[in-house]
Amino acid sequence: MRRDVFQAIADPTRRAIINMIAHQPLNVNTVTENFDVSRTAVYKHIKILTECGLIEIKQQGRERFCEAKLQKLNEVSDWVEQYRQFWKARLDSLDNYLSELQSKNDSKTKKKNDGTSKRTRK
Repeated sequence: MRRDVFQAIADPTRRAIINMIAHQPLNVNTVTENFDVSRTAVYKHIKILTECGLIEIKQQGRERFCEAKLQKLNEVSDWVEQYRQFWKARLDSLDNYLSELQSKNDSKTKKKNDGTSKRTRK
């Protein structure tokens, strides 16, 4: 079964595994030693990450190493970007509206203060 990258990052343990191997390939035993769950549970997470295309298992002698293939995370970045642009446009619009209100309020305050100062001069 082919899984997608969103399934991979949905779980905190899988995100931690990705973070661990993002900097350097680690053997499977080293990865499993860093978690307080069973070795079998970590292997299942590694299998899901492999199915999602985020890691690759490479055999080196008698050891198996997990190597990060983070290009697939671009799918997540692209998906998030469309919403970032949407919210940026909304927040920019709100900022403009609030600036308009502030300008109107400042104008009213200035006119009010100008009227007050003219009365005190007389």
